[in-house]
Amino acid sequence: RLPNMLTLPGAAVIVAAAAGCGRGLPAAAGALCLAGLYLAVHLAAPAAMGAGDVKLALGCGALTGAFGADVWVLAALFAPLLTAIVGVVAPARCRSATVPHGPSMCVASLGAATLALA
Repeated sequence: RLPNMLTLPGAAVIVAAAAGCGRGLPAAAGALCLAGLYLAVHLAAPAAMGAGDVKLALGCGALTGAFGADVWVLAALFAPLLTAIVGVVAPARCRSATVPHGPSMCVASLGAATLALA
């Protein structure tokens, strides 16, 4: 479960930091676009994606959006791919029926941002 005390203030801090670097508008756009995509999936199939993922998408979208559209797209595509890979491998190692998507979102966002800095 993703607590509101981390996801929502975290997104606000990321947007504020990006604004301080002159990248506030791309960060806000990235946050809203990714959260909008995740919200659409959540509304279409609530069992497939939780509301916590939608809230986490605000921060992940803001981080990657601050680095540009190409970084945003890379993270947006890599996160579900990573979750799918874990979903294929995890059942062989444990008995869980679900795979959390939040860790994949964080790894994909940090990885894409790191590549942008390199």
